[in-house]
Amino acid sequence: MANGSPVPVAEAAGISKRFGATVALRDARITVTAGESHALVGRNGAGKSTLVSILTGLQQPDTGTLRFSGRPAPAFGDIDAWRSRVACVYQRSTILPGLTVAENLFLNRQSDGALRPIRWKELRRRAGELLGEYGVDVDPTARAGELSVEQRQFVEIARALSFGARFIVLDEPTAKLDARGITRLFDKLRDLQRQGVAFLFISHHLQEVYDLCTTVTVYRDAAHILTAPVAELSHQALVEAMTGETTTGSDATAPLSAPRTRSGTLLEVDGLTLKDVCRDLSLSVGAGEVVGLAGATASGNVQVGEAVAGLHRAEAGTISVGGRGVRTGSVSSALAAGVGLVPEDRHLQGLVHGRSVAENATLTVTDQLGPYGTVLPGRTRAFAARMIRDLDIKTPGAATSVSALSGGNQQKVVVARALATDPRVLVAIRPTNGVDVKSKEFLLTRIRQVAESGRAALIVSDELDDLRACDRVVVMFHGHAVAEFGPGWTDEQLVAAVEGVAATAAASDTETHGR
Repeated sequence: MANGSPVPVAEAAGISKRFGATVALRDARITVTAGESHALVGRNGAGKSTLVSILTGLQQPDTGTLRFSGRPAPAFGDIDAWRSRVACVYQRSTILPGLTVAENLFLNRQSDGALRPIRWKELRRRAGELLGEYGVDVDPTARAGELSVEQRQFVEIARALSFGARFIVLDEPTAKLDARGITRLFDKLRDLQRQGVAFLFISHHLQEVYDLCTTVTVYRDAAHILTAPVAELSHQALVEAMTGETTTGSDATAPLSAPRTRSGTLLEVDGLTLKDVCRDLSLSVGAGEVVGLAGATASGNVQVGEAVAGLHRAEAGTISVGGRGVRTGSVSSALAAGVGLVPEDRHLQGLVHGRSVAENATLTVTDQLGPYGTVLPGRTRAFAARMIRDLDIKTPGAATSVSALSGGNQQKVVVARALATDPRVLVAIRPTNGVDVKSKEFLLTRIRQVAESGRAALIVSDELDDLRACDRVVVMFHGHAVAEFGPGWTDEQLVAAVEGVAATAAASDTETHGR
């Protein structure tokens, strides 16, 4: 106890961190008490991920102090000591699907010593006791790959607690859960809170903060903005803290203007249903128009954009380009209909590392590089040179390895390849992610030029700068389109819709008027 107050289970103060010229955290702080569910919210780039990496021992701060239960944090690199104090359950599960639940719970701890054989019956017994202690109803002998997302999360939490940690970071834990799964997860978290376990809850869905947490901390532009009891902070005040914008009393959840009447629709999505993603979704993009499809991680907006490009098969609904149907789940059908794609992750989906700029930029147009399936080097060089010039790609030459380029120029190569087919509809998923300001402006201008040439563009993103380049913005929340904004929207209005505040308010209004 300090001055009559309980010692925090985790406390960070004066934390600063730089990565080169980028300031990731600036004199940041947070305090979490035992048995508390504490929310950490902020827009992308606010500093949340960097703070979590420091709290869990993955990064060292440049300045500041970090304490657990009143004691200094373990030495950097002392993995066992860090595990006994803090754990993180990430959005992407770290459970190994090919192993049993028991094996996952005691991974690298299966036996009492390195040279002792594993006593499988004893291991399963220990696993059953651990799961029972925390009320996790999962068979220790079940293969982890057969578990639901929700069950895998429970196993990860139980594993973290088995090291002795009483402070757990939950990074977007509801992103892949349905409503019933979220309810069960929250019930389990409340049970663990009553046992003294503290949670740092990170979510893009603000209503979940109000449903689960007692305290919220807001970060913006790499700095701490406020910490307050959730019950004393309105939805509007919380969004204003996240964006730095204040409203003038207007309804922050209502669209600013009705969708404008358009002719010459190029992209038509009608009643699209993707398994576990969205149901009966419809939207359209007209010739000469740039439409934004906004949403947080679990909204389904990225999967919808990918479906337009043929990457996902639909359970129901249709997609058409210029009146021509696109066979869902078929990339070749989407390409033939005139869809170009800038994928979400240029490293995993967009580039063939180790290959040249020319090879990467011309992957979608090999049929134009020579007769009878051949690829003529001269044509490849000429085609690539034209795209390097058009996209202002800074490279020593077309033969340079794409891996040697800066992030912004690598992204330009990805955009060049999408534009190489002269698409009627360009789908750009988070097109400016991880690029510098100058490259960001150039890429958004280039996407605008696509529309101005009489074609159409769909920008799928949660980045406000990306969405400002759009004529309209459709907002998705948990698989449904919940709002649409015309020109002139404010950050506060759009963030409210993306974070689910608009959807919640609309639902409340419906219930009220329906009584």
